[in-house]
Amino acid sequence: MALKKIPLVNREISWLAFNGRVLQEADNPDVTLIERLRFLGIFSNNLDEFFRVRVATLRRLLVFERGARKIIGDNPRKILEKIQRIVLEYQKKFDLAFERIIGELKNEGIFLVNEMQLKPEQIHFLNKYFDENIAEFIEPILLKAAKRFPELIDQSIYLAVKLTITEKPSSREYALIEIPTRFVGRFITLPKEGNNVYVILIDDVIRLCLSKVFRILPYNQFEAYTIKITRDAELDVDNDISESLLEKISKGVKRRKRGEPVRLVYDANIPSDLLKFINKGLTLDDNDYVIPGGRYHNFKDFIRFPSYGRNHLVNAPFEPISCSELDNALKIIDVMDEHDFMLHYPFHSFQYYIRLLREAAIDPQVKTIHITLYRVAAESRVVHALINAAQNGKKVTAIVELRARFDENANIYWSKQMQEAGVTVIFGVPGLKVHSKMTLITRQVKSKEHRYAIISTGNFHEGNANVYTDVNLFTSDSRITNELFKVFTFLESNYKTFNYKHLLVSPFNMRRRLYALLDNEMENAAKGLPAYLYCKINNLVDEEMITKLYQASRAGVKIKLVVRGTCAIVPGVKGMSDNIEVCAIVDRFLEHSRIFIFANGGNEICYISSADWMTRNLDYRVEVATPIYDRSLIAEMRTVVDYALRDNVKSRLVNKGSCNEYKPRGEGEPMFRSQIELHNYYKRKAMGNNWVK
Repeated sequence: MALKKIPLVNREISWLAFNGRVLQEADNPDVTLIERLRFLGIFSNNLDEFFRVRVATLRRLLVFERGARKIIGDNPRKILEKIQRIVLEYQKKFDLAFERIIGELKNEGIFLVNEMQLKPEQIHFLNKYFDENIAEFIEPILLKAAKRFPELIDQSIYLAVKLTITEKPSSREYALIEIPTRFVGRFITLPKEGNNVYVILIDDVIRLCLSKVFRILPYNQFEAYTIKITRDAELDVDNDISESLLEKISKGVKRRKRGEPVRLVYDANIPSDLLKFINKGLTLDDNDYVIPGGRYHNFKDFIRFPSYGRNHLVNAPFEPISCSELDNALKIIDVMDEHDFMLHYPFHSFQYYIRLLREAAIDPQVKTIHITLYRVAAESRVVHALINAAQNGKKVTAIVELRARFDENANIYWSKQMQEAGVTVIFGVPGLKVHSKMTLITRQVKSKEHRYAIISTGNFHEGNANVYTDVNLFTSDSRITNELFKVFTFLESNYKTFNYKHLLVSPFNMRRRLYALLDNEMENAAKGLPAYLYCKINNLVDEEMITKLYQASRAGVKIKLVVRGTCAIVPGVKGMSDNIEVCAIVDRFLEHSRIFIFANGGNEICYISSADWMTRNLDYRVEVATPIYDRSLIAEMRTVVDYALRDNVKSRLVNKGSCNEYKPRGEGEPMFRSQIELHNYYKRKAMGNNWVK
């Protein structure tokens, strides 16, 4: 498709807008207090990954600045400058939000104190705590005497310490102390006083005890300021074919800790001489981000900030809806024989999928299990069920994607465990990431094979299923299962490719088929028939796809998009995107399902998929979108998308008007919060068709 200049939002700037929505939740008084603190942790963790991957990539492109514009459509230097301005603006908002939350926690009897706010008895307690629990992990490095500056570990936090003598301020030393959060919890609870809870960070306990740490040195004055380095996290897997992919990825993960620094965050109160010394030691230049911040860093630890018994300060426990038909069935596969069904996490329990695998592991009629694994839980019950199946003589094949960013170590570990148990482990496809989420179970009943498929929009990960909204199709429809078998055959034997009539499979036919579906909508619009696309997706940045959507909009196709994260499309441009609306939702659960609904002249077509509309998903990954054939399930998916579009509590307008403007609510219009309403919808639906106890 020939590309003309079209309105687009830069990918990195759009992503920062998404993280800005997370920051909005941290500053939203309608969100429970400790959940707001946890949103600060999510924002911080997101920003770390953004610098480790996206900013690092842009910095690499600076070397090819002239050619980079052709690759990414923008000047990388200008993008980096814009990122710097936005990040500094967010940092101010972040610090103010943190101050407000700390102030409100005091009203709830939770006091986050530092070393200068302690009472004598608390100082005594912490000195003893330091000696018994922390001191053995403190390993200070004296910087001025060091032959070379120490290599700071990515994602660790350090105290940069200035040591002086009161009588001789010109006599000074600098030191670094890594805060040992790998061995000691970040939050230390002090003895209670009545109903009040006092909490101090380990950072401040170390500050309190610096005179102990440096007792043998002649200094009597100590100042300590938190710093954190962020490094380039991209894995450079070379083409040395003498090494296995497993060995290459293992080496790459180790090298990641020593990647080039891309950001230094520091306490804004740090003395200029100490900061200058650190910058020089790290050899940071004008292209590196040196960002002033608050007293504390690595706010990702605040994701696990305790509630201290204040249950009203956290979200109420969320109970998944029980499905009576599955609970009462002897085997879940029996239900799949009767009809297709869908589970939507976390509104339904992921345990049903685990149960299906466990049943398959001991079912004498099950002969093979195929599965793709992109990310798995730290203690994966999915993998344990696969191992159990292999131990029971089933032929189990797991396609493991070792290049799942930041999950490589877990995937390497579980791959080895499965291999030792007799599971056939295949490490993806050369040149293609395997991102599709599929399970295929084959049973032999008498002389006939029966196949059962589970196709998901998200990972088979029990932890994610509690916080990510994902839909799973459970089906024995041969139109789907036979084609899924072809996909697995390709993954096992890369030279075998197939045609697909029902599934959309990247990189083979998904882009072409999506274009054909949009062409059909344009033809129907010209005929006066219903013509629309309702789409729920995580990211929309592929320029060709956006060009096609603009074309459809000009042809009269109504396009309503719910895009959680990065979105490059610009809605509401006269003569270009008048018929396009885009919103985004950030709420308690991470919106993750991908659902595509086409009007098809009044006979709706629906697909669910693991694929976003990004170039990598459409052209450089193995992805699958499956059609939903059951009309009641299509109606269910339409409801999911409709509810997201109706949301007027957690929904923001994307790329229209001011950044992250909340979707306006009409006068007298009742509040509609889609995640809460979906839970209620599934309760009603379950009771109506006997799927709830």
